Amino acid sequence: MTLRVPLPFSHLISTRTSTTLAQMQSPPSATLDALDAEQPSSLLDNDAVNTFTSRDANHLQNRPCAVEKPQEKAGLPPDGGFVAWFHVACSFALFFNSWGILSTFGVFQTHYESGDIFTASSSDISWIGAVQYCMAMMTGFWAGPAYDRGYLRLLVVLGGCGVVLGHTALSFCKTYAQVLLAEGFCVGIGAGCLFVCAVSILPGYFTSRLGLAMGIASSGSAIGAVVYSVVASKLLKHLGFAWMVRILGFIALGILAVPVVAMRMRRAPSSRSRGFIDRSAFTDVSYLLFVVGTFFASSTLSTINSYISFFTESNRLASHDMSFYIVAILNAASFFGRIIPNFASDHLGPLNVIFPCSLVTGLVSLCTIAVNSLAGAIMVAVWLGFFSGVFIAMPPVCFASLTQDKSAIGTRIGMGYSLAGLGYLAGAPAAGKVLNSAGVLDWHSLWLYCGLMSIAASLTYLAVRVSKMGFRVLVKG
Repeated sequence: MTLRVPLPFSHLISTRTSTTLAQMQSPPSATLDALDAEQPSSLLDNDAVNTFTSRDANHLQNRPCAVEKPQEKAGLPPDGGFVAWFHVACSFALFFNSWGILSTFGVFQTHYESGDIFTASSSDISWIGAVQYCMAMMTGFWAGPAYDRGYLRLLVVLGGCGVVLGHTALSFCKTYAQVLLAEGFCVGIGAGCLFVCAVSILPGYFTSRLGLAMGIASSGSAIGAVVYSVVASKLLKHLGFAWMVRILGFIALGILAVPVVAMRMRRAPSSRSRGFIDRSAFTDVSYLLFVVGTFFASSTLSTINSYISFFTESNRLASHDMSFYIVAILNAASFFGRIIPNFASDHLGPLNVIFPCSLVTGLVSLCTIAVNSLAGAIMVAVWLGFFSGVFIAMPPVCFASLTQDKSAIGTRIGMGYSLAGLGYLAGAPAAGKVLNSAGVLDWHSLWLYCGLMSIAASLTYLAVRVSKMGFRVLVKG
C-alpha cells in the first residue's frame, strides 16, 4: 500500500499549472484578461504567485517614486524663488564689501599723493592698489577649491576678518611698507575670499536668469564704491584719515553679519578630492582665451579706478573734494553698467555683450585725452563707469558658461581670476610708469595705454566667441 502525502501548496501549484497551460493555448489578449480577472483568495496566494505582466510593468513605471534622490533635486537650480533671491542679496553684500571697497582706491591714491602719510611716486603708490586688486583675484587659487569642498562660511568669516582688521591696522600705519601690508595684502586677501563666495554661490540657484542675478549682485560693488567714497571724503575732511578707515571697517563688519549667518550652499560639496588646479582647463582653448581677455580687462579697470580722481585734480578740472566725487559718479554709472548688460546677456549670450562693451570702454578711454573741463570729465566718468561695469559683472557668468562640470565651478573661477589677476598687478603700476615717463604727468600716454588695453580685451573676447560659435552673427553665445 502506497501512502500519498500531499505536498504543501500543491493545490496552488496545480491551479497555476492548469492556468498556465490554458493561457498558452489562448491568444495573448485573452491571457491578459484572464490574469486581470484572477484575484488571489488569500494573502498566502499573493506571496506564492509572482507573475509580472507588461501591464503591471507600465503601471509601476508611471507610479511616482516615493523617495527623491537629493542629488537629482540639487541638480536643478530653482532659477528664482525667495531663497534664491535672498542669496542674491547676500551676494550683493559680499560685493559691497569686496569690490565696493577696492573700487574706492582712487580716493586713497589721491590722498597718498598729498604726502600726508608718506612720500612716494605715483607709480609706487599705485602698487598698493595693484597688490590689493591682485590679492583679491589670486586668492581664488585656493579659495575656489575650498568653496567646492563646502567651506563657504569659513571663507566668508576669513574674508570679513581680513577686511575689518586690515582697515583697523591701516589706521595706525605711518610708512609706505605698513600701508602696503595692511591695505594691499590684508584687505586684498579678505576681499578675495568674499568675492569668490559671491560669484560661486549663484550658479547653484540660477540658470536661465544667471546673468540678471549676477548683475544685481555685482551692482553691490558699485553701490559700495559710491557709499564708501562719499563717506571717506566726508570723514577724511572732518575726522582725519585714521578714524575714516576705522569707520569703513565698522560699516563692513555690520553688513557682513547677515551673509555669515544666512548663506547656504545649495549643491552638496564635491565628494571627490579636488586639487587647486583643474588640469582640463589647460586644454580648453575658449577658457584660456577668456582668461587672457580678462587679463587685459583687469589692466584697464585698475588704471581707471586708480587714476580717474587724480586726473581731474592734477589737471585742475575739479577741486580736491570734487575729485573724490568723480569716483562716486564713476561707480554710480557702473551700477547700471552691471545690471543692464547682464540682463541683456540672458537673451543675447554673455560673449555677445562683453566684447562690444569692452570696445566702447577702450574708445571712451582714448576720448579722455581730449577732456579739458569738469563737464567733460563727468561725462567720461559716466561712460567709463557704465561700459567698464562688465569687467566686474560679466566674467563670472562667462566662466560659468564655459565650465561643463558645475561641481568644479569654484575651482575654474578661482583659476581664471588668479591668472587674470596679474593684469591688476601690472596694470596700474605700468600706467604709473607711462604717466611719469616724460618727467611730467603725461596723461595723454596714460589714457592711450588704457584704451589699447581695453581694445585688446575686446578683440580677445571676440576670439572666444568665434572659437565657440564660429562667425555666425545671429546666434546666442
